[in-house]
Amino acid sequence: MSSISKKLTVCLSCLFSLLSAFPTFAAEQKDWKRFRFELEGGPVWQAKNDVRIPGNTGTEFSFKDLTGSGPYAAGRFTFDWNIRERHGLRVEVAPLRFDGTGTFNQPVSFSGATFSPGTPTEGKYKFDTYRVSYRYLFLKKSPWRMHVGATLLLRDAKIELEQAGLKASDSNVGVAPVLNFSTEWAFARQWTAIFDFEGLAGGPGRALDLALKLRYDLTDRWSIGGGYRMLEGGVDNDEVYNFSWFNYGFLTVGCQF
Repeated sequence: MSSISKKLTVCLSCLFSLLSAFPTFAAEQKDWKRFRFELEGGPVWQAKNDVRIPGNTGTEFSFKDLTGSGPYAAGRFTFDWNIRERHGLRVEVAPLRFDGTGTFNQPVSFSGATFSPGTPTEGKYKFDTYRVSYRYLFLKKSPWRMHVGATLLLRDAKIELEQAGLKASDSNVGVAPVLNFSTEWAFARQWTAIFDFEGLAGGPGRALDLALKLRYDLTDRWSIGGGYRMLEGGVDNDEVYNFSWFNYGFLTVGCQF
């Protein structure tokens, strides 16, 4: 069994254990909303993006140096379904795609092709993620709310280089289990500070996604906000070496009912 399969099995076992362990609430408080949508958008910058494909024989190069640090446009869609007051599911769609043109200062062996130095080279980068999470509200004590849970993350990644008719690319689609944690602090009337985290480290790689947000409730249903997000991680094996670090600034609009 592969490392990812083992992690996925452990994560699912823990998730089902949690679901079976928590009792069904006969009477629930009604000061919570069943559904919430949120749209997030803003610029993203590359702080680091080192690539070597294949991981054991390719030439390591900086995708950031090739295409520039940004900013690039990025967005995210989040849907929360609170099945019970303390039990909920979250679905997230988080695409990340950008491209740029630069030159190498040395010959680069990438995915079976060799790219020459000093020649304009176009690079395309994709790291789209689709996530389904279980979240348990383990603390609800005004003004604090804290959730913990587990997430299944589907990644759709691709790196492509093109130079004077020569093109090479590497694609990867896979599933990884990660943990999630969030804290909400309602520090003033209509204002909430939020910390969101998803991540896991171990084996040949890691994935870390954390955000700090401020939310302002316009009405009982609509809200706006903004904040900072960091996405960091990568993998190191015989097929792929890629470690990246992205910094986001974003604005949000949300609706709950």
